[in-house]
Amino acid sequence: MQIVSDPAERFARWLDRQAGIANARIVRPLTGGNANVTSLVETASGPMVLRHPPADTVSDLAGAGIAREFRFISAIAGKAPVAEPILFCDDLAVLGAPFSLTRFVSGTAITDTLPSAYPDSVDTLDAVGHALIDALASVHAIAPVPAELGDADKARTFVVRQIERWRAVRSAHAVRDLPLIETLGAWLAANAPPPEAVRIVHCDYHLDNVLMDPVVPEVRAILDWEMATLADPLVDVGLVTAMWNRDESLPLGFGFVQRVSNVPGVIDGTGLAQRWTRATGLSIDHLGYFQAFALWRLAAIVEGAYVLFREGQVDGAYERGLEQDVPALLDAAWRIAAREGMA
Repeated sequence: MQIVSDPAERFARWLDRQAGIANARIVRPLTGGNANVTSLVETASGPMVLRHPPADTVSDLAGAGIAREFRFISAIAGKAPVAEPILFCDDLAVLGAPFSLTRFVSGTAITDTLPSAYPDSVDTLDAVGHALIDALASVHAIAPVPAELGDADKARTFVVRQIERWRAVRSAHAVRDLPLIETLGAWLAANAPPPEAVRIVHCDYHLDNVLMDPVVPEVRAILDWEMATLADPLVDVGLVTAMWNRDESLPLGFGFVQRVSNVPGVIDGTGLAQRWTRATGLSIDHLGYFQAFALWRLAAIVEGAYVLFREGQVDGAYERGLEQDVPALLDAAWRIAAREGMA
């Protein structure tokens, strides 16, 4: 048997053999997503997207996020806007890492400016917000959740388990004084509401993680499902609404996220949540709690990168920016929690 040393050639032959997709050629990296390598693949069957962990992080668990992402989008496809799943491969002999292949979706990611074809107006920004929350509602409307995605009973304790996990991690690995990690964490743990429902949850849902149609405000695909899980859907609603139409006069943690929405007169996060509840029939009685939880959890997670920076293991603009981003996120979470009755 002929041994093929070139990974790209091995991949092309594997794809032809496994799926009858001929003439596969890895063309170039695609932007977006921090944890995994994303590349454009041209094939005789049209363009596709290849996702795999970076080569220097391959371990027994390296493909877990890729496998999870593929499993979730396979369950969601046809019910909510995601890229069409093609194949998943855990054979390290092909590319040296587990990988997934999905159909390429043409679209644009919006951060602080609208696409040139969009009218620059409050009405357009409202439409972007509506499209963003409607796409999320279509995910949360999938019920019952497919059994292969996880234990729905265990999912009911997701929030409390996350709080205890990240309180413990930050206590064990601290490089600066962040009292709100523990103060807020304790309040969140003591006040966690029982979930009304368990649904598929993206766990990092915001405008940067969707592809919008370049001409009209419609979501073409929700991206980056490697953190997906089963939980109370307000986990997603809390994050996306807490970071929508924020007050620019305040310090903003990750100020670039959904910055395009920070315009007077644009629908606010509560308005988006109300639209979500009309679409799903689920309550937003605990929206404030979940907004505080989302910002606190994000701060607790990304503080890990700041720890690595302070220990001299990484040194980039993202990690340096966390010096201000993490306290700003915690302060925003505290303001919301105070409105919810935190003493």
